[in-house]
Amino acid sequence: MSGLSVAKILKAQNQEVTVYEKYGRPGGMIKCDRIDGCLFHRTGGHVFNTKRKDVLDWFWGNFDKENEFTKTIRNASVVMPDGKNVPYPIENHIYLFDEDVQKSFIDDLLSIEKQKGHDPDNFDEFLRGRFGNTLFNLYFQPYNYKVWRRDLSKVPISWLEGKLPMPTVSEMIYNNINHVEERSFVHSSFFYPKTDGSQFIANRLAEGVDVHYNSTVERLSRKNDKWYYDEEEYDRVIFCGNIKQIPSLVANFIEEISEYNDEIEKLEAHGTTSVFCEIEKNPYSWIYLPDRRYDSHRIICTGNFSESNNAEDKMTATVEFTDEISESSILENLEEMPYSPKYLSSHYERYTYPIQSSTTRTLINSIKGVLEPRGFYLLGRFAEWEYYNMDVAIGAALDLTKRMR
Repeated sequence: MSGLSVAKILKAQNQEVTVYEKYGRPGGMIKCDRIDGCLFHRTGGHVFNTKRKDVLDWFWGNFDKENEFTKTIRNASVVMPDGKNVPYPIENHIYLFDEDVQKSFIDDLLSIEKQKGHDPDNFDEFLRGRFGNTLFNLYFQPYNYKVWRRDLSKVPISWLEGKLPMPTVSEMIYNNINHVEERSFVHSSFFYPKTDGSQFIANRLAEGVDVHYNSTVERLSRKNDKWYYDEEEYDRVIFCGNIKQIPSLVANFIEEISEYNDEIEKLEAHGTTSVFCEIEKNPYSWIYLPDRRYDSHRIICTGNFSESNNAEDKMTATVEFTDEISESSILENLEEMPYSPKYLSSHYERYTYPIQSSTTRTLINSIKGVLEPRGFYLLGRFAEWEYYNMDVAIGAALDLTKRMR
């Protein structure tokens, strides 16, 4: 998304742009396949919504909202270990739990109010301080451990902004008393292509752009303030790959980058195994899974995003696991999971979730400070080691092109 967006934006500014794409089609993490007539999001389930007006304006300048997209209400659920479906976000639906959980949650809220003013140092402290120990133990700890596979006290909170609900105590009380549903919140709805899912978005953005497919860029050269690749000369390079490639790309002519080599190498990330399944029909878009009996943390019901995503009489979804998991383990997990998922296909993506430390952003900004004066720019989830969704990637591309003028 980052590379396609920035190329499209610069081309509209009458810049001459060449895109080098490693694979034979566009899309990166938003690529989709057709399996037995059903649409498989190979990594996640990508939809479009945003709070940024400039991103909205740019996006709809490339698509026909009325004829090419549907607007869908987000309907997410948490399946508890006892099989109970609790609407998301869980903190607004404590009234659905038994009396002991409700009383414990109330005690937590009273304790949170007394401790106001303490800034959390890590993700564990944030969750306990925001939602209380009852919800932490019931949902937040087991769910997030599945995602991050580590002690949550070791996860920094720098990545949280804009990615989790941040309700106040009074809002949680109000929402429970009035049974406020998710659709009352920001991002409670999203736009989704009527056909071909996020692959449709990638294909459209690639139209009219000079894309060289099946091009693995392993080495660049630089002479007289110009960049060269494949005997072609360029004024600037926008790198949208993985920052771990940077030392080998530029080391011969940017000696200062070598002092960051060790820190770049130590950057951590998780991969994702996406398992495409036929499942029982349900009304949900996302199903979150804190149950410790299996490893998957969520089911993305992409079959409910658009009628064209399913073949006749089928309902499909993607079951998501952190990191690589064998097919035999996949099948064992599916047997335990709700909605009876039946295996159709799977895809492992090595890099999907960047893991930040307290120094990651400082490191990336320092590297940018070395590269940008030489006309080399970092953009994208793993170029900048940021957890970008589709709209944030577009926003970052817009911001970069303004900075480059």
